[in-house]
Amino acid sequence: MTDLLIHDSAARTKRRFVPIDPSHVRMYVCGPTVYDLAHLGNARPVVVFDVLARLLRRLYPKVTYVRNITDVDDKINARSRESGETIGAITARTTEDFHRDMAALNALPPDVEPRATGHIHEMIALIERLIANGHAYAADGHVLFSVPSFADYGKLSGRTPDELLAGARVDVAPYKRDAGDFVLWKPSDDATPGWDSPWGRGRPGWHIECSAMSWKHLGEEFDIHGGGHDLIFPHHENEVAQSVCAFPGHHFAHYWMHNGMLLVDGEKMSKSLGNFRTVRDILAEGPWAGEAFRLLLLRTHYRQALDFTVEALREAKAELDDHYAMLSRAPAAPGGPAVEQLAGWAIAPLLDDLNTPLALARLRDLRTLENAVTVGGSPAVAMERAGLTTPPAPGVAATAFREVASVLGVATGDPSVWLQGDAGEAGAVEAAIAARLAARKDRNWAEADRIRDELKAQGILLEDGPGGTTWRRA
Repeated sequence: MTDLLIHDSAARTKRRFVPIDPSHVRMYVCGPTVYDLAHLGNARPVVVFDVLARLLRRLYPKVTYVRNITDVDDKINARSRESGETIGAITARTTEDFHRDMAALNALPPDVEPRATGHIHEMIALIERLIANGHAYAADGHVLFSVPSFADYGKLSGRTPDELLAGARVDVAPYKRDAGDFVLWKPSDDATPGWDSPWGRGRPGWHIECSAMSWKHLGEEFDIHGGGHDLIFPHHENEVAQSVCAFPGHHFAHYWMHNGMLLVDGEKMSKSLGNFRTVRDILAEGPWAGEAFRLLLLRTHYRQALDFTVEALREAKAELDDHYAMLSRAPAAPGGPAVEQLAGWAIAPLLDDLNTPLALARLRDLRTLENAVTVGGSPAVAMERAGLTTPPAPGVAATAFREVASVLGVATGDPSVWLQGDAGEAGAVEAAIAARLAARKDRNWAEADRIRDELKAQGILLEDGPGGTTWRRA
């Protein structure tokens, strides 16, 4: 099997992926805090690690992908106070919204989706271990992690002790022994969610939640931990400290992967700038928008900053139009060495730190190869890139295309639905085409043109040919 290379944030270089257990790869990715609709930045790690999970399942016999739901957090508490809606109602509604929006991006659900509120017992157990091991202390109803007790603190983020000190809050709580110490447990008043604990009624800090959930579902150490670049410090740095100190001798995550930030129109997304966009906003563009947004995300390497624009979204939609048009024409072809060769060539970039831009370029080459044998055109450049000396037989490139597309999670739907919409819309369009044909037979050109223009205004394009009139959405 060809090596998989991963850029490990901790090592700051690409490393060959060597799983702890080749028969069972385990991955944890930080999920959403459910208090509002997911914004575009929230969607990027979902899509990135969905592709990685699909690739890992192609390479290994078993993969367990865990992505959590944070449903106890001060942001949720604040939203409840502001709106008057109960915390349970907020988290239930926004979790359902998140699932619906991510499904619209063709993201598969994780194998396990733990919720923080279901793992309070594990959090308390971890905190007790940290206190017993001399890495945490109780003070004024709080429990804090003692940063000076862990010599490797700062290694993941690459921050020096001086930088860590500068990053600590100026107004240091009096119960802290060190300015950099962070909260594992904090007290709750009667109006705030809380659970009984050895330190009184309270709730967990954010960082201990992920340490507890990854421990429960993946063990004391596992293969890959992922998330957005903004989580490296302090969240992931603190996860390392908690988990390594709770289980001395264990490495916690063996590889760290972080996706870059998402910009909107060249600037950091902000409500004050008026460029804040939710996934729901994008989905309102049309039934094509979810898959087009996924393609847009994959056009930029996951570690680079990505700039979202409406123009780029529509470019991605046009590319999908071309993909689905090819698939609608391509004949079926069985698998075999020719398909395996082309599919392997197109998937290979994903083995180099998930190089989705190059994989998408090779997907376009497969489309070119198939089009050359079905509708004409020159396949010479695509053949050279794919290492072919003769064009593939009809259907071979399309079959390889489908295999690669299934890993990328794009162009996997029904071509007729993409190009023509749902059955109700299709029926109405076919009826309009029949009416236009009748008008043309009666030499009523004005009526025929009126029907064509009306359909065009609705985004329906007609194409007249020797075999009759076909149509597609614009």
